[in-house]
Amino acid sequence: MLFDTLNADWQNALQNELNQPYIQALSTFLEQEEAQDKKILPPPLQRFNALNSTSLNQIKVVILGQDPYPTAGHAHGLCFSVLPEVKPLPKSLLNINKELLSDVGIDNSHTGYLQPWAEQGVLLLNAVLTVEAGNANAHQNKGWENFTDAIIQAINTQIEHCVFILWGAYAQKKGKLINRQKHLVLESPHPSPLSAYRGFFGSQPFSKTNAYLKQHGKDEIDWRV
Repeated sequence: MLFDTLNADWQNALQNELNQPYIQALSTFLEQEEAQDKKILPPPLQRFNALNSTSLNQIKVVILGQDPYPTAGHAHGLCFSVLPEVKPLPKSLLNINKELLSDVGIDNSHTGYLQPWAEQGVLLLNAVLTVEAGNANAHQNKGWENFTDAIIQAINTQIEHCVFILWGAYAQKKGKLINRQKHLVLESPHPSPLSAYRGFFGSQPFSKTNAYLKQHGKDEIDWRV
């Protein structure tokens, strides 16, 4: 079953959502795609890496992406992140690293593997958790968006003083689910080369995140990887 690899913490938090009819439809869609020998990314054991790496009560920051990298060997279940051996880095990730260096003086240019962020409470969540290899956005509007809406609603309700980092119009649509009196929402253009110079560069999301966490008595994120 699709959700068997989702850890018990999140299965409990999302129990009602996992019983919704669209979940079965989503599972059936993925089974049918795989039956046609289509390569689905990331591999099954990595699809819930974001949730399995960061339990609900651990979350301090949410970075929201769109869908996984459609290049085989890149996506591993954390938005924007790639496996350690991937070179060259995707252009959006290069720009994230440039802004990190400019903002807080940390040089992560040697890698795009963001697992250390996830282990500190940064939920690296794509809005859509699967993609067909070589076919970006192929799994949009199949049900994943409803599922990730439910994740954001759970965080919004159950966590105090979380930072939501929404890069680009697609991620910012989810902003309507967030109580901005209770949480910090940081919005800027997407780090893609198409939009990074329209306000992503210079937006200082990393320093603003840590200032907010410190203000509310939470440990800051060590952005080094």
